[in-house]
Amino acid sequence: MLSSEYFAPQPTSSSALPDPVPLLRGLTRGALEVLAGIREVDQLARWLSEDAFRALATRANLSARARSARGLAPARPTFQILSLRVTQPVDGIVEAAIVVAGPGRTRAVAVRLEGLDGRWRASSFAVL
Repeated sequence: MLSSEYFAPQPTSSSALPDPVPLLRGLTRGALEVLAGIREVDQLARWLSEDAFRALATRANLSARARSARGLAPARPTFQILSLRVTQPVDGIVEAAIVVAGPGRTRAVAVRLEGLDGRWRASSFAVL
């Protein structure tokens, strides 16, 4: 085994990982708070891949600019998770669709978790 393979992120089987549902709920709540401007995206970095982190940070910046242009202050979002559907296409990968209802609209959140180094990590995260 090459040393680069040894030190690279190691896939982890789903059986060796905790139930992903609490993480999916927490990430959804955290991402909506990031978009609302009351949480820093850095607080979610541990659970996001580099690409997912960048995408959420870009979306948060756009949301902040839109709030600023309308003269709105950041406010804690009120929402309810209506449904959470989880599938496991292969061992160590979980894909989820979360439907979230807020006061103004209903949103969908799509998440792909991968088991790496003994924990779940979101490799794809999108708030639609």
